Amino acid sequence: MKLIPTIKYYDDNALTYYENTVRADMKALYAPFLKRIKSGASILDVGCGSGRDSLYFKNLGYKVTAIDGSAEMVRLCSELIGQSAQLMRFDDLRLTETYGGIWACASLLHVARNHLVSVLKDLTASLEDGGAFYMSFKHGDSEFRERGRYFNCMDEALLRKMLLDIPTLCLEEVQISEDVRPGHEGEYWLNAYLTKTEIVE
Repeated sequence: MKLIPTIKYYDDNALTYYENTVRADMKALYAPFLKRIKSGASILDVGCGSGRDSLYFKNLGYKVTAIDGSAEMVRLCSELIGQSAQLMRFDDLRLTETYGGIWACASLLHVARNHLVSVLKDLTASLEDGGAFYMSFKHGDSEFRERGRYFNCMDEALLRKMLLDIPTLCLEEVQISEDVRPGHEGEYWLNAYLTKTEIVE
């Protein structure tokens, strides 16, 4: 996987990234996710970054597990949410629980396209039947590097094609949103809301 330079970027720029993202207003994206999971359910925040989303879910009474591949982001997230986040990379997932929801905001876009299905299968295995899965990608169909970070952009057609290999994940809703961070006007994101369905033989 093309993770090492990306992780180094976040370790080297952790505080700047934290300050640029921790106050971003994501409420419009939370609502379609939370309506698909039970009150008080367990949520896995994959690529938790600053801990912004983990804190929001925790304050609503959800049981949150936060993981990230950057040691510095894990440290900052842990301080923000008042509990220990876990250092864990996509190519070394060690998940021992199941979750009512998986939240992957602007994180899976750093997984190389030819490895993404494998990572999604690993994550889906830790999602309860009927559980909700949110993921977001920069909108488009390109792959590129920027300041060391690898990006795998996604449009709806690419996403649907990828999901053909994961029949237990049902794509229920797609939204295109504009980046809410100052200085990122005109940048757009693909937001996907999925549920895990039980395959009946």
